Amino acid sequence: MDDQQQPELPLPFPELSGDMPLLPARMVNEYQYCPRLAYLEWVQGEWSESADTVDGRYRHRRVDKGSGDLPAPGVAEAGERYHARSITLSSNRLGLIARMDLLEGEGDHVTPVDYKRGKRPHVARGAYEPERVQLCVQGMILEECGYTCDEGELYFTESRERVRVPFDEELRRLTLNAINGLRFIAAGGQIPAPLEDSPKCPRCSLVGICLPDEVNYLRREQTPPRPLAVARDEALPLYIQARGAKLAKRGETLEVTVDDEKVQSVRLIDVSQVIVMGNVYITTPCLQELMQREIPVSWHSHGGWFMGHTMGTGHKNVEIRTAQYKASFEEHQCLHIAKGLVEAKIQNCRTLLRRNWKGEDKPVDLLDGLQVDIRKSRRASNLQELLGIEGAAASRYFGAFARLLKHSDAGPELTFDFTTRNRRPPTDPVNALLSYAYALLTRSWTASLSAVGLDPYRGFYHQPRYGRPALALDMMEPFRPLIADSSVIQAINNGEVRPSDFQSVAGSVALTNDGRKRFIATFERRMSHEITHPLFGYRLSYRRLLEVQGRLLARYLLGELPDYPNFTTR
Repeated sequence: MDDQQQPELPLPFPELSGDMPLLPARMVNEYQYCPRLAYLEWVQGEWSESADTVDGRYRHRRVDKGSGDLPAPGVAEAGERYHARSITLSSNRLGLIARMDLLEGEGDHVTPVDYKRGKRPHVARGAYEPERVQLCVQGMILEECGYTCDEGELYFTESRERVRVPFDEELRRLTLNAINGLRFIAAGGQIPAPLEDSPKCPRCSLVGICLPDEVNYLRREQTPPRPLAVARDEALPLYIQARGAKLAKRGETLEVTVDDEKVQSVRLIDVSQVIVMGNVYITTPCLQELMQREIPVSWHSHGGWFMGHTMGTGHKNVEIRTAQYKASFEEHQCLHIAKGLVEAKIQNCRTLLRRNWKGEDKPVDLLDGLQVDIRKSRRASNLQELLGIEGAAASRYFGAFARLLKHSDAGPELTFDFTTRNRRPPTDPVNALLSYAYALLTRSWTASLSAVGLDPYRGFYHQPRYGRPALALDMMEPFRPLIADSSVIQAINNGEVRPSDFQSVAGSVALTNDGRKRFIATFERRMSHEITHPLFGYRLSYRRLLEVQGRLLARYLLGELPDYPNFTTR
């Protein structure tokens, strides 16, 4: 051949068969905008709302209702005009599907019109590539269905302007490259790398899931991340512990009644979780609405023992759970993760002791001993040895826990004296508070891990047992002193719970109803407390931190991070 350049040979996509899904036109748009975003949404099933997505759905409300009919090819007479809204068409040969906002036709010639929020951008060709590619996908599907389609239009709702998009050869090649690129990464099962310092990231609805700056920083430790993943969420948990209470849905609110009398009403948008204590009845319509909104319901015994949680169909990200299960059967991987968790826990215990110590004498020997335990945990050769090291560190820590508390003389029978950690059942008020705090923290971690796609019942350090949220127990280890123990210290030292808030029966001590209410308020206030992340430098609440740490664990298990970054406070 004289010409050394080999021309590209167009290969038709084989017609779909079996359970292979059709590729939505919107996903091709997302791929052209950011391949990682398309992978997260299409392959891993991730989704999160933002102001932009809500506004876009609002502006689509008219076209989404649907009106008019699209006549079959060859049926409409020449010169006959028609309009059809919200029409879904697909092509098995191309493997594509699209819901088209508006189709304007004359005879067999059809022009798709795609509605976009915002104003018309003043850029070359009148629109950005992702929008033009999505429109071209619609044109290709229309041609496959037998219509003539050589151009489309983008309608920008805010400026009320239309932009004509001709389907020339250059745009068709760009569209085919995007389609093939998305199919390639989906089939390969490897998530694309995050964008680096891109202006696209801050307003992306999935930035808190993708964590682009955080992943890039943990890989290379060069540019500190922007505060992208810390959007404030005003929704809070709803606790219900009144015996015989009923929770029902009334319009857009949740209504709590006791003996058919309303005692509380809260908007659904203000609820992040529903926590049920004891004998509480939830109506079926209410439970269905909570599941549709992905609001989990946690079930506890009247005494606070965590029994499980109810949620919708669950997270769609199978890749994360596959990676989690695979790692959980590898001993060296389990040991590596467990050593990091135990080291972080002991480090945070040292910090709590140093910050809250009562008295002039400083616990130098105690802190040095815990530092020795940290070094031993790094050298542990198996989980049993690590368990022994953790037990020794816990013995040192709880042996000095009483020095963190203000002693009360109110009441000779029940005081806040503490000698050693005991449970099942706890025999003094401090141990009762600790056990209750750990149950609340387990519930919080179970809900957070489920929300990010991990299985809270398959862990690495704690061994799986029936009904035991092993991974939640793993992940909460570094946070026991920071959230649970700190809440107990605050509740006692600030007088938020009193010795009269406990009852003793047959050697077992438990919180009263009023005592539980007061301590729950302390615990949730601690969860809302904002701290500065020692690695990323931005501020976020402990409640948000649990989700971020869960997503970082998922990134590590999927091979995106060299190690899981445990959280240790300064």
